Amino acid sequence: MSSSSSIPTFPPQEGDAETNEELYGQFTELVSSWPCSRGLSRANQLYRHEKGWYSTLPPMVGAMVADARFAARPSDIVVATMPKSGTTWMKALLYSTVNRKEHPPGGPGHPFNSLGPHECIRHLEYQLYTHVPLASLPRSVAASACRIVYVCRDPKDTLVSTWTFVNKFRAEDGLEPISVETAADYFCDGVSASGPYWDHALGYWRAHLANPERVLFFRYEEMSRDPAAHVRRLAEFVGRPFSAEEEEDGAVDAVVKLCSFFRRGLVGDWENYLSPETARKIDAITEAKFRGFGLSV
Repeated sequence: MSSSSSIPTFPPQEGDAETNEELYGQFTELVSSWPCSRGLSRANQLYRHEKGWYSTLPPMVGAMVADARFAARPSDIVVATMPKSGTTWMKALLYSTVNRKEHPPGGPGHPFNSLGPHECIRHLEYQLYTHVPLASLPRSVAASACRIVYVCRDPKDTLVSTWTFVNKFRAEDGLEPISVETAADYFCDGVSASGPYWDHALGYWRAHLANPERVLFFRYEEMSRDPAAHVRRLAEFVGRPFSAEEEEDGAVDAVVKLCSFFRRGLVGDWENYLSPETARKIDAITEAKFRGFGLSV
């Protein structure tokens, strides 16, 4: 297991002549020619994809290289989220659930004692991606019939968490902080590194409705209220249900406790930052976008 690197390192497919570095260079040149817009993070440009979403250059190019190189297997599990929507927590829950035989969650030698979830489960934008819209996942994901776990978070909390995160890096770069109102304007316009929040969530929600055996859809707020129930659902979904003996031994609670350190996002924290007017605007967009799909957050 390794941490993210700047250039994806997928094994070449049969008949491929280009190296990963060559593909990375070709796709970087291609993306650089697309329409772009200034985003929030480190004054980086956001590039408009042909499917209509924006992303900063490295992860977008990494996703394109993954599409060309990544060969998904039926046994693979893809974690998918918008940024700042519980990605780290879900990775921790998934890893500790799937690997609980080899690494008992209460054991002293558990990998989380020295490694983080992002080191145990890699990113596809650099190595294995988590934030792209459904339509932009590598084609081999759909062809392999592997499983996808998606986490959806209240858009207002997603916005505030992203805004706080971005301003931390702007401060490190000596840049002025961006106001939450400016961040909200970008968010409502759908200009963000992973594209419009509502399109992102709806893509995975509709896939879940069409094929719930392949796409599991969680809401962050419901996970926070009852994490143990969601760990059980997650274990069933990935084909590793907890046995009666494990339940008696408290294995589910041990997983929840182990991963509680990675659950940092507060539910409803947006109330401390967003004006009532901004909150109403986001709620109105959410209601309009999700109307008729049976999705609520």
